Amino acid sequence: MTHIPPAEPQEESLGALVAAASDHISTLVRAEIELAKAEFRFDAKRVGTAAGLFGAAAFMAHLCLILASFTIAYALVAAGVWTWLAFLIVTVFYLLVAALLVFVGIRRLKGLTGMKRTLRSLKTIKSGGHDPALDTAPATAGQTDGHRDPVRPSQ
Repeated sequence: MTHIPPAEPQEESLGALVAAASDHISTLVRAEIELAKAEFRFDAKRVGTAAGLFGAAAFMAHLCLILASFTIAYALVAAGVWTWLAFLIVTVFYLLVAALLVFVGIRRLKGLTGMKRTLRSLKTIKSGGHDPALDTAPATAGQTDGHRDPVRPSQ
């Protein structure tokens, strides 16, 4: 790092001022990068720890679901249902829940638009033209906490 000694403001040339400003800016940028790296490392460790804790909690919840399934099956046996039928009832129940979740998931995927408006907007920007279809933004576009900012390309 080159350090230019300060001189009287009247005696400094424009080149010396630019060199000093450039030196200060590069020092500031390096310091900001180091700060960002340190913050990222700290946040990454916290996210990793949290992810591990969530994973352990999900595993324990899964074990509880298995135990609850046995409890339900044996409760049905205690109510007079044959053992094999009680376990079959619990199994069929979980299969129905899984099928319902798959059905809902497929329905949610069918609603994807594939970012059609964004692609059209990028093509319009690339060509340098104006797409009048973009002037009619849906009511939810750009909406944050009840305040709606219009989403339109800059002209």
